[in-house]
Amino acid sequence: MSMRARLTVVVLAGVAGAAAFAGASVDKTPQAGADDPYLWLEDIHGAKALEWVKAQNERSIAVLQADPDYRKDYDAILKVLDATDRIPYGELDHEYVFNFWQDAQHPKGIWRRTTIADYANASPAWELLLDVDKLAQDEHENWVWQGADCTPSLKRCLLTLSRGGGDAAVIREFDPDARTFVKGGFELAEAKSQITWLDEDTVVFGTDFGPGSMTSSGYPRIVKLWKRGEPMADARTVYEGQESDVASAGIVFHDPSGSIALVQRSPSFFTAEYYTLAADGTTQRLPLPLGADLKGAQARSLLFTLRDDWTPPGGGPIAKGSLIAYTLPVPASAAAEGEVSVLYVPDASSSIAEVSAGRDAVYVSINHDVTGSIHAFRRDAKSAWSDTRLDLPAAGSTRIVSTNTWGPQAQFRFESFTTPTTLYAFQGEGKPVAIKSLPARFDATNLATEQFFATSRDGTRVPYFVTRSRSLTAPAPTVLYGYGGFEISLTPTYSANFGMLWLTRGGVYVVANIRGGGEYGPAWHQAALLANRQKAYDDFQAVAADLVKRGITTPRQLGIMGGSNGGLLVSANMVQRPELFGAVVCQVPLIDMIRYTQIGAGASWEAEYGDPARAADRAWILKYSPYQNVRSGKRYPPVFFVTATSDDRVTPVHARKMAARMEEQGHTVLFYENTDGGHAAAADHRQAAEMWALSFVYLKQMLHLAGP
Repeated sequence: MSMRARLTVVVLAGVAGAAAFAGASVDKTPQAGADDPYLWLEDIHGAKALEWVKAQNERSIAVLQADPDYRKDYDAILKVLDATDRIPYGELDHEYVFNFWQDAQHPKGIWRRTTIADYANASPAWELLLDVDKLAQDEHENWVWQGADCTPSLKRCLLTLSRGGGDAAVIREFDPDARTFVKGGFELAEAKSQITWLDEDTVVFGTDFGPGSMTSSGYPRIVKLWKRGEPMADARTVYEGQESDVASAGIVFHDPSGSIALVQRSPSFFTAEYYTLAADGTTQRLPLPLGADLKGAQARSLLFTLRDDWTPPGGGPIAKGSLIAYTLPVPASAAAEGEVSVLYVPDASSSIAEVSAGRDAVYVSINHDVTGSIHAFRRDAKSAWSDTRLDLPAAGSTRIVSTNTWGPQAQFRFESFTTPTTLYAFQGEGKPVAIKSLPARFDATNLATEQFFATSRDGTRVPYFVTRSRSLTAPAPTVLYGYGGFEISLTPTYSANFGMLWLTRGGVYVVANIRGGGEYGPAWHQAALLANRQKAYDDFQAVAADLVKRGITTPRQLGIMGGSNGGLLVSANMVQRPELFGAVVCQVPLIDMIRYTQIGAGASWEAEYGDPARAADRAWILKYSPYQNVRSGKRYPPVFFVTATSDDRVTPVHARKMAARMEEQGHTVLFYENTDGGHAAAADHRQAAEMWALSFVYLKQMLHLAGP
């Protein structure tokens, strides 16, 4: 949920990652697929394909749910997910905290708010705004909450509701005071849309306006201004991107000093052009590098991190990974270039994880060797920026929960693999104060986390975290988790699932911080892009080998798990180095990399993987694409594929085809496809509990985890 303007950031999110736009199919066809016997499984809702899914599900459920631990694991996970002592994370906006909450009584969830002062109490007096379960029942729709965006006055909100959890969604205007949808208000039919408020009676939006209005990646390319009371057909076009782009979208920042309206055009996943949007609908491009990544705004300063080194006109060089402020010129001199200030330049071991602008400070989560801290940057009367590190715990993850654009407040969280999450409130000065803590979900008194470094094939040191019992003296069943893409960092996280179902039963949990992620900034990500994709897989294999060398586990006891891009990671490693692993859990994966641009939102990720329609790109993709490299007559570790029919981002196609091919080749395969949940593969707590219980029972069986 976002209570302020949403930035258009198109992210391939893993099961543990972040979410964004959905995509659609593209037309270009590389020289592939004619000899693919499983193309029929790409008909996502086709009768034949769904019959195959049904048969696979029945087989997997028969194997896994028959295990006596399945029901115990399911109940344990669901109890934690539905627990009323969870931290109700929310968004700070004016005097309120807005929260979306799901539990046993509200499986689809309720949207609610309370005051910031009351939120600090143990039992806040929540004000119910919308009951999604009741709405779904009344309207006979399978609604899944996707978020809200409200006007600066909080008198109107745009609610995003998805049927079944996919990225395509319906937008409806809502009156939070009257608790009703606004009759004749702003509304968009189900599509992959982007919309935000320009003012109380105007929105900036893009949606599927018909043929030619979407990019080849399946996102809006046309941005329009729509005034209250006029038909959508009369909305004024203010910008048109190219069909070959990823997307174009309007972005509006509101704070006490006024509003900044922009249009963002994304020619590729990691590049963008930014245009100011004037009241008369005209646009003017800002003189920023294509690799500048918009993070927020404060007053008239736009905040960016740099993906590449940059020397602004008349200024000195600024290193990639830095945080800068670009202060817009006043409207009277709009043709002039803005002022560029540097807030933070990371060293070789550091990176910027998050940036969030409050009214009085810009808050930045900074990682050093993958453990975090929070810094507050403030600008004085002479426009000089100061840097203050806030007093929060160390040796774990520090994350920004929310900052208030309309007040001094901010909220942060700290956690580690063995330390339950604590929520800290900050009033703009002094020390952050702990106001809520998650109760321990498992006994961690005998557990310890260590950080090691493996040496990859090219000599690069790759960090990874190992959490295990202090009393372990011999190799033990181990789960190695990874992602390695799209600038996403894996930091220490308190996982009730791994704690309850793995660590306290004698297992080892490992998180690999391989290249392709953002753990050490843009260079760490860029090192595994395109033709260098194999380096991410080399890193993961180096961590696996290092675990064996250290005596932490053995290949037969080593399971690997990943979702989305992480699903590609584990399936590629399974195919390349099967002797290293004892089992694989592959969730909502990319796998057929020769056809990925034709499936779901795949065309938008060409900047990450390359375009298989180009001969040079196709050559390097063919070297690692799991679907094209899996072979009969070769021994692979057993694999469990988990996906969802409603995933319209990656789609279930990759997992279906790989499971069918491996099964036909005689390999040991299980497959499970949930109906709802979109790219998360679970729309509510029950579905999430089922997915994770199946996964952990599978790992227990394959890796022979004996239990406590």
